[in-house]
Amino acid sequence: MKNTIRVERAIKDITQQDLALAVGVSRQTINSIESSRYVPSTVLALKIAHYFGKSVDEIFSLDPDD
Repeated sequence: MKNTIRVERAIKDITQQDLALAVGVSRQTINSIESSRYVPSTVLALKIAHYFGKSVDEIFSLDPDD
């Protein structure tokens, strides 16, 4: 699963820690999601999308391999 979290963070000029605190997870979790090592739960994906004011589909997309 691909995501645009790193880009969205850059636009808002926030750190992984800032986002993690806002959505209630650890910085390591945000790092793992950005690196595509971890697929977030539906609830977490919704929280992240809501934080950025976007839909889940605008933040997350399936890879052809998924």
